[in-house]
Amino acid sequence: MPVMTEPKLISGNANKPLAASIARRMSMHRGMNVGLCDARIERFNDQEIFIEVFENVRGEDMYIIQPTSNPANDNLMELLIMVDALRRSSAARITAVIPYFGYARQDRRAKARTPISAKLVANLLTEAGVDRILTMDLHATQIQGFFDIPVDNLYAAPIFALDVQHHFKGRMNDLMVVSPDVGGVARARELAQRIGAPLSIVDKRREKPGEVAEMTVIGDVKGRACVIVDDICDTAGTLVKAAQVLKDEGATEVHAYITHGVLSGPAVERVSKSVMKSLVITDSIQPSDSVKAAPNIRIVPTAPMFTQAILNIWNGTSVSSLFETDTLLPIYEGLYSTS
Repeated sequence: MPVMTEPKLISGNANKPLAASIARRMSMHRGMNVGLCDARIERFNDQEIFIEVFENVRGEDMYIIQPTSNPANDNLMELLIMVDALRRSSAARITAVIPYFGYARQDRRAKARTPISAKLVANLLTEAGVDRILTMDLHATQIQGFFDIPVDNLYAAPIFALDVQHHFKGRMNDLMVVSPDVGGVARARELAQRIGAPLSIVDKRREKPGEVAEMTVIGDVKGRACVIVDDICDTAGTLVKAAQVLKDEGATEVHAYITHGVLSGPAVERVSKSVMKSLVITDSIQPSDSVKAAPNIRIVPTAPMFTQAILNIWNGTSVSSLFETDTLLPIYEGLYSTS
């Protein structure tokens, strides 16, 4: 078996700009040109997916960059077929880099006769031949236990902490971190501890799925600049309503930090017209033109963190070291002030 000299990257169609950014940053790290593996992904007339890899991958350490975002089924099938193509081409190791892990919200049986689709997707990836998963902010951390292969779950909180400290410099004492529901308290607490801010909770009661009947703020937000933290923003209905409730309770301004900007349907319009001063998302999902054009939506890059994580996996060093500010800050140098 040949020695694995360099990590090799390949990308599906789900988020090519992120894959290209990772390749560029890896080129800077390695001091050589690291490009995306030459391949073609086509569809037959009946929308069957066909993939052909034009480079030799025998004995290589392969990293497939492919979030399973909308259209989730197409992107998932692309990922599975790429894995199969690489496995049949004798790749030494296949790591699926899934910045946004689709179907993660279906992680338990909330009622009778429903699936646990996150477990099904885990089985599909494992059986296809994936050796390791690299993802970010799984909707539920216990999804790692659905896999019988190693899973590295990165967190956006360290990046958000750098962003908050940069953009709220001199105003840190006015901040209040807010969890939009009881289930997201751990995620919000993580950011609150990193920036040294107090924590509040918006308790919501639903009459039926997707429809919030009532919201109550737990904690005193009067005179505070509130920062809502969550992992996914889909239609933005709950987020916009939570922001309004916080303003009604006396918050001076409301911002939101969301890892995965799904932003489907009327989400962008809702956010643009809301009382939120800013919504900060990552590029784990490729942003649409409407997201880029929205005046109060800002995107922070994940390529620096994913690049370093890939290099750490490749050379056998710690991935969890990226959760420390001292490790992450040099990676994001140029984006955030070091002072």
